[in-house]
Amino acid sequence: MSTTIDEASLSLDYSHSWGAPLGQAMIRFQPEDFVVHERFDDQLSGEGDHLYLHIRKRNQNTAWVAEGLAGLLGVEPRDVGYCGLKDRRALTSQWFSVRVLGQNADQLATQWAAGKTLLPDCQLLAWSRHRRKLRRGAHQGNDFVITLRQLNVPYQAFQERLAIIRDQGVPNYFGEQRFGRQGANLREANRLLARSRARNGREGRAGGKGRGTGGKEGLYLSAARSHLFNMVLSARVRDGSWRTPGQDERTATGPLWGRGRPPINPVLQQWEREILAPYEVWCHALEHRGLKQERRPLVLNPDAFTWHWQGADIQLNFTLPPGAYATAVLRELVFTRGPHDDPML
Repeated sequence: MSTTIDEASLSLDYSHSWGAPLGQAMIRFQPEDFVVHERFDDQLSGEGDHLYLHIRKRNQNTAWVAEGLAGLLGVEPRDVGYCGLKDRRALTSQWFSVRVLGQNADQLATQWAAGKTLLPDCQLLAWSRHRRKLRRGAHQGNDFVITLRQLNVPYQAFQERLAIIRDQGVPNYFGEQRFGRQGANLREANRLLARSRARNGREGRAGGKGRGTGGKEGLYLSAARSHLFNMVLSARVRDGSWRTPGQDERTATGPLWGRGRPPINPVLQQWEREILAPYEVWCHALEHRGLKQERRPLVLNPDAFTWHWQGADIQLNFTLPPGAYATAVLRELVFTRGPHDDPML
């Protein structure tokens, strides 16, 4: 059996739930058109080795801010924590933690909160101390305010589509940003998993101890698992079962592939394996990497979903749980393009 798959098959053209997108719209004409507010309700103790910083950033990505904080406070990047990655071309607010001792860091935070610029396009909204590092997924969700401009859609059909999404949700796809520009992360994952498969074959063993999944390697493995999930979800969307739980489920779920038997009935297990048969080498390699089988909901229900027309533009307001993508909502409405796609902007 080949240790890799044909890269031509790594398409991100997943099925749409409520019909084709109804037209086109401009997205992120300016960063203020894509506003994200992280919901973080944990009570901070006010003391401890970790400095917590609530930062509003404009046109900056999360990883860049984390690296900037490490340099600013003289620590290693691993000492900086955050709940999740936020969009770059956007206006976003989120919490960071930095493990740093001494009072100098507190003095620096005080100056920053008072208006001193310490990182470009970053404003410190609040700060405190706490005993533990901030971990991925520790937040309660994200509030979005997204403005779509220059809509070219049939008004009544668009209104009806918005109401369907509000009432019945959308497929909980991983967004395109998980896969890199033009799916580059999937191509890298394909090469990484091929090397892993070949190495296991030479060693002549069916399994192996779990390996580290940090850095770029972790990014590529996450992309591979996300694509497998999206492929199963896309198939469930095509046959109309994406909102129907299996026999042993409370809510409909799909696989985040890894080692172990999923808590679903054998019929659904076999069906998922058949859907992912073209990716069998990926599935085996992910199991060898020591990743555990997990499940993810197939349905994404935007909370507090409202909209407001502004002439030819529309503003969408909704809240999503951790790990969900706003692009999963937008793709069920319109094809989007950004200013970088238009040579006149």
